[in-house]
Amino acid sequence: MTTTRYIFARIAQAFGVNRRQRRMSEAASEMHLLREAEQVLGQSVWERVEEVEELGVEYWNLRKLIKEREEIRSRLAECEATLADAHEQRSSLLNAKSDSQLELEEKRGGLLADLERLAKDRDSVIQQAREIRRVYDGLKMKSEVLQREGTSEAMDKTRSRMNELKTRFTDLKNDRDRIAASIAEGDSLVDIIDNQLAEERQKHRAEASVAFQQIGQANRDISSLKAQQGLIDTQMRQLYSEIGRHVSRNAFVNDQCKQAAKGHIPMIDVMRALRKSVAMNHRLAGM
Repeated sequence: MTTTRYIFARIAQAFGVNRRQRRMSEAASEMHLLREAEQVLGQSVWERVEEVEELGVEYWNLRKLIKEREEIRSRLAECEATLADAHEQRSSLLNAKSDSQLELEEKRGGLLADLERLAKDRDSVIQQAREIRRVYDGLKMKSEVLQREGTSEAMDKTRSRMNELKTRFTDLKNDRDRIAASIAEGDSLVDIIDNQLAEERQKHRAEASVAFQQIGQANRDISSLKAQQGLIDTQMRQLYSEIGRHVSRNAFVNDQCKQAAKGHIPMIDVMRALRKSVAMNHRLAGM
C-alpha cells in the first residue's frame, strides 16, 4: 500500500467504508514477503556482519551451525556409501552360487530328466499291458465258446495264444514294478538334493544377514542425521532472518550495517516499503 492509497482509504473509512478483512489479508501477504526477503538478505550478507556487535550472537551461532552441518553432511555421505555397499553385498550374496550348489543343481536336473524318461516308459508299459489284457479277455471268451462247441483244434491254438499273452503280461508287470522302483529311488534322491540345496541357500542367507543388519543400521543413522540436518537448517533460517531484519532496519543509520548491505540497497528499499505498507494496513484494520 502507498501513502496515497492510505489517504484515500482513511477518507473512505470516514464515510463508513471499512474493509478490515481485506486490510488484514494484504498485511499478512506483505508480511510473508517481508520475512522471505529478510531471510534472503541475511543469507547473502551474514559473512559481513562479524563487526556488528548487535548481531554477534547470530553471527557466531551461524558459524557453529555451518560447521555442524558440514560434519553431518560428511557423516551422511559415509552412511549412504555404507548403505550402498551393504545393498550390493546383500544382492551379491543372495544371487551367488557356490560350486557345490551348482553341482547339486546340475545333478538334480539330470535326475529330473531321468525321471521324466522313466515316467514315459512306465506309461508305455501300462498301455501295452492294457492292450494285452483286452486281447486276452477276447481270447478267453472265444475259448469258452469253442469249448461249448467242442472244437478241440481251435481251442488248443487259442489256449496256446492265451499262455503267450500271460507270459508277456507278466513280463510287462515286472517291467512296471522295476520302473516304479527306479522312479521311487529317483524321487528320494531329488528330495535329498533339495534338502542339500536348501542348506546351501540357508548358508547364503546367514552370510547376507550381516549385510541386512548393516542396511538397517545405516538407514537408522541416515534418518537421524537427516533429522539433525533439518533442525540445523531451520535454526539457520531463523538466524538469517534475524540478521536480514537488523541489517535492513539499520542500513542507513549504522555504518557497519551499511557496509554489510552494500549491493543490496534496492532490496532493502523494497523491504522498507513493505514494512510501511504493513503498518498502514494494520492501522486501517484497527490493529
